[in-house]
Amino acid sequence: MGAVVGTLTLQTRQRQPSRDKIDDELEMTMVCHRPEGLEQLEAQTNFTKQELQVLYRGFKNECPSGVVNEETFKHIYAQFFPHGDASTYAHYLFHAFDTRNNGSIKFEDFVMGLSTLLRGTVRDKLEWTFHLYDINKDGFINKEEMTEIVRAIYDMMGKYTYPALKGDVPKQHVDIFFEKMDKNKDGVVTLEEFVLACQEDENMMRSMQLFENVM
Repeated sequence: MGAVVGTLTLQTRQRQPSRDKIDDELEMTMVCHRPEGLEQLEAQTNFTKQELQVLYRGFKNECPSGVVNEETFKHIYAQFFPHGDASTYAHYLFHAFDTRNNGSIKFEDFVMGLSTLLRGTVRDKLEWTFHLYDINKDGFINKEEMTEIVRAIYDMMGKYTYPALKGDVPKQHVDIFFEKMDKNKDGVVTLEEFVLACQEDENMMRSMQLFENVM
């Protein structure tokens, strides 16, 4: 996700006045979503008003209508992982940002999630990561869900990052993590089990932070 933000910021700096004018004209002719007041977002996030302005310009440059659907999100995300297949991971990440479950991400949704990932406490970040892994949103992570996310991450990183990767590596990775997380051995991991295991195990915490870097 840091790569996505970096591109949004870079494109903001490179934009010419003529492009601004075109975008303004587009906004006059299209039914657009306009974000909540920046003051309100500043109060709800860990970003300053100036940072929000930069983020909004970048977001609007990619999504002139003010919202992004899943296909657009996948297209943007795929640009940063040309040697792998990012589509599956982008699918799950999109739904983690789509907190309203309406098939689109507004600027508010984007910056709220980004604020947690970049500026949140360790607990905040782990809770957000838990909800990403909880694919069916039942409040638990089962081994199949964890395997699905981990496999999607390996697929996204691609063969050039992991030249000797074997098909069972994601499953082995999950087996080790799940064994440590599922304290009561009931076959599912709760939020508290997930947070506690990550906080107790430095290696696991580093792994979670690694996953965070691709969000």
